[in-house]
Amino acid sequence: MKGIELARTAGTSSGSGSTRPASVGVTRARRERRAAFWFLLPDTLGLLIFVAVPMVLAIVLGFFRVDGFGSFDFIGIDNYVRMAGDPQFWSSVRITLIYLVAVVPLIFVIGLGLALLVQQKLPFIGLIRSALFVPYVVSLVVVAMVWQFMLADRVGVLSRVLGLFGFENISPLGEPSLALATVIVVTVWFQMGYYMIIFLAGLQDIPGEYYEAARIDGASAWQRLVRITLPLLRPTSFFVLVTATVAVMTGGLDLIFVLTGGGPAGATSLLIFYIYEQAFLFGELGYAAAVGSVLVVAMLAWSLAMFALTKGGRFE
Repeated sequence: MKGIELARTAGTSSGSGSTRPASVGVTRARRERRAAFWFLLPDTLGLLIFVAVPMVLAIVLGFFRVDGFGSFDFIGIDNYVRMAGDPQFWSSVRITLIYLVAVVPLIFVIGLGLALLVQQKLPFIGLIRSALFVPYVVSLVVVAMVWQFMLADRVGVLSRVLGLFGFENISPLGEPSLALATVIVVTVWFQMGYYMIIFLAGLQDIPGEYYEAARIDGASAWQRLVRITLPLLRPTSFFVLVTATVAVMTGGLDLIFVLTGGGPAGATSLLIFYIYEQAFLFGELGYAAAVGSVLVVAMLAWSLAMFALTKGGRFE
């Protein structure tokens, strides 16, 4: 009997021991879910209020004629029909695509190259990293004004330097054939530091043992880059491509507004600047909303396609 009692006691004690960790685990999981909810709530509310709601309102507004004085007239798809036959709209689309195709690859290559450079143990490396990143945190208006001063005709720094080598009467911002290229250079200049930091974070996540093993096997620097660095940077590369594309397509209004004003002869009239012109210079708020909704749909389609092709950046 004593043996049975001891067995029951042992069974009871072991049963309570197996239940306690399970209940503790459930409680901990519930706490983590609750903490995650409260951490995510401010960002979710911010996205809903400042991104999702204006986006939906812009899409709805595209079906109205708005005169800016409180008058809303439902006109169906007239704004979209007008857009299809608007040569200035298609000119802005063409310029935006050229700008996009030039800027995103340059940002990717230069950002990665700078990250590989500042990853090395060089003197004053902290100062070099800071100097490369500073342009990104400076106001875009200030960046545009500084470059406008440097590129001014005849009196600008670049004009004076080119004049020393016999290249006079060159106007980087005044000639239609050079203005867009100049805007591309300025855009890459102030954004490359940000993407350098993103790539640097990705590089620091790659275990050093891989490189040591490759060196022992006699792999060259190029082989280590192609066989180790680039494959393990795929998630970072995915992030850079998606965010850089969205930033290039939807940003740059301040830069264009100050640097060129969309000119000369509309050579730098990006789609985002065209939307600004229609809304705030010509009072065509409904038409501007329709153009903006097309831009939003294009960005969503691009992002979804990137996620689908790369399986969320995992490249499986």
